[in-house]
Amino acid sequence: MGVEPENTLRSFVAAQRAGLDLIELDLHLSKDGALVVMHDADVDRTTDGSGPIAEKTLAELRALDAGRGERVPVFEEVLEAVSAPLQVEIKDVAAARALAEVMRARDLTARVEVSSFHDDAVAEIARLVPGVRTALVASRYGTDVVDRAVAVGAAALCLDIRRLTLEVVEHARASGLRIVGWVVNTQEQLRLVRALELDGATTDYPEIKRTGRFTA
Repeated sequence: MGVEPENTLRSFVAAQRAGLDLIELDLHLSKDGALVVMHDADVDRTTDGSGPIAEKTLAELRALDAGRGERVPVFEEVLEAVSAPLQVEIKDVAAARALAEVMRARDLTARVEVSSFHDDAVAEIARLVPGVRTALVASRYGTDVVDRAVAVGAAALCLDIRRLTLEVVEHARASGLRIVGWVVNTQEQLRLVRALELDGATTDYPEIKRTGRFTA
């Protein structure tokens, strides 16, 4: 989202061309049950429309401009537009169930990791899609986030880099969890990722992978 309209096919293609290892996106359900790719629950910030996604049909969402003439995509379009592995964040149990249908139909367990801030959504997708890789996301947390992740069977944690401590990292490692830090947009943040030996970092700026290799 630092260089292209966020959660659009244009941004995903740009990320793939930049050589990033994985693309993260967010899913919500439209009024008629489509898996809509957008971060916020409302369309206000990222389109020229207003109001909740859940109160709009896919056709209504398609009529919006998501930036630079881009349309709001659905998950299935992303699968066709790029070949990179995906990390898909879901907002609730209902989205988990809709995503599970697509994952089973297209055999996506090897390509798609599912993440959520909500423990019940992580547990639900794990129940519905055997073998799926899951991650618990957290912005406000202590070492208890590790126990929560273990309880729902998550294999990874996606944690706000601004709150991450060595204590949390050590507890996660002892429990066999991978850790990804977000959002890593500065060289200072990238140095912290490396100092803590995290497994990955989420960024809004693809060039940080290239430039950080030499200067971090």
